[in-house]
Amino acid sequence: MPTTYTDLISDVRKRTTQVSLEELKRRLQAGEKMTLVDVREKDEWRAGYIPGAVSIPRGFLEIQAEQKLPDKSARIVAYCAGGTRSALAAATLQELGYSHVETANPGFVRWKDLGYPVEAPPELTEAQRDRYSRHILLPEVGEVGQARLLKSKVLLLGAGGLGSPAALYLAAAGVGTLGMVDADVVDASNLQRQIIHATSRVGTAKVDSAAKAIADLNPDVKVVPYKERLTSANVERIFADYEVIVDGTDNFPTRYLVNDASVFMGKPVVHGSIFRFDGQVTTFIPEKAARKLGVETGPCYRCLYPEPPPPHLAPSCQEAGVLGILCGIIGTFQATEAIKILLGKGTTLAGRLLTYDSLKMKVRELRLRRDPGCPVCGPSPTITSFIDYEGFCAVG
Repeated sequence: MPTTYTDLISDVRKRTTQVSLEELKRRLQAGEKMTLVDVREKDEWRAGYIPGAVSIPRGFLEIQAEQKLPDKSARIVAYCAGGTRSALAAATLQELGYSHVETANPGFVRWKDLGYPVEAPPELTEAQRDRYSRHILLPEVGEVGQARLLKSKVLLLGAGGLGSPAALYLAAAGVGTLGMVDADVVDASNLQRQIIHATSRVGTAKVDSAAKAIADLNPDVKVVPYKERLTSANVERIFADYEVIVDGTDNFPTRYLVNDASVFMGKPVVHGSIFRFDGQVTTFIPEKAARKLGVETGPCYRCLYPEPPPPHLAPSCQEAGVLGILCGIIGTFQATEAIKILLGKGTTLAGRLLTYDSLKMKVRELRLRRDPGCPVCGPSPTITSFIDYEGFCAVG
């Protein structure tokens, strides 16, 4: 057994496989599959790191390894500044059951001196690192993902039942710009479910009320208010600057307009709807957006519902009622989908419809398929411009 620090390091180096910096660079350039683990401290990491590396400071390795490195059979290369801490880290990972662990030698200092590729993490303030610390701990988010969220732009259609929880969670998550489209004012009857508003703001424009709540929740977030109804005349102008559309509208004419704009402009739409005790949510990713995001496209809204139903078959919440809590559940699902799209993580609901029955507490998933004869997203579209369904509205 080792008796001194020198003996310990010598023993560790014998038990671990070392890889040269030249070989590591070759593997990166060849696109070989491996996980780089930077075991330096956070302040060292923020000065620069090898592209694609995962940060797990040596002092937290045993605690965070299984969370950030779930596949124990994957090839892992640990590195530090000079090669010593990474050798100790490699030995620890082997003891934890990781079967293909190597250590880079000498380390990042020499890597940088050689002029090899280096990335710098996004510049978050200390206040932001504190606010989003639980996000940053997630390997799927981290500082890079959080910085991406802060630069993202999401448009919420409606500041009502679904828009309220979606807006609050997107703002809390640090999505930098939230556009909000709603021409209505806060009414006392809204407060049972539209949790972004307050009694003190009854009579206030909903977008202004929402902006006030968000400013108090997270000053990092900019709210862009649109005190207007979405129409064929303004949809392109309003949609233009946003990456993801969260559709919380409560009438069919607007849903069809949103769908057509989504297909024409290549904007992913997270769709939610509620009725009495039931809710549903799905994500529509048109072909243009799918290519940009590197994912598969799915059906559009018109694939499911080619034409709006007659008004008497589509009662509104004003006519049929709705369980207030249901809005929070479906709106939160929508916010989750939007975050996943922005981060490029996980599997979206594209091609799937999630239904929720709050009385039976039952969630079901239905497969959705593209309609080859769809008049908007099919190979031979017959609808190529926006349509206003005048005279049709399910909302009183």
